[in-house]
Amino acid sequence: MKYRKLVRDNIPAIIEKNGQTPILRVLEEDEYISCLKAKLQEEVKEFLEDSCIEEICDIYEVLDALKKVLGYSDMDIEAAKSAKAMKNGKFDKRLFLERVTE
Repeated sequence: MKYRKLVRDNIPAIIEKNGQTPILRVLEEDEYISCLKAKLQEEVKEFLEDSCIEEICDIYEVLDALKKVLGYSDMDIEAAKSAKAMKNGKFDKRLFLERVTE
């Protein structure tokens, strides 16, 4: 069976434990980033179908990997997040923009 997708680090051992043989390769950085982006889309789609905590955890895991490979620290992200919140606000007020009139 072909999968052709990024998998978590322990998946090969799980496959072997089930008596199968995984065929793997290590991605170069550009392809890794591309696959992480695809994985993020996959995980968000799964979350939209089933909004459970496990799906949120999967999204966080992919974001953590992207943060690491792109060289962003937790401080970088928190500073950018705070700056954007100061400029545009957050989502706390649950505002839904219906339209803008001229």
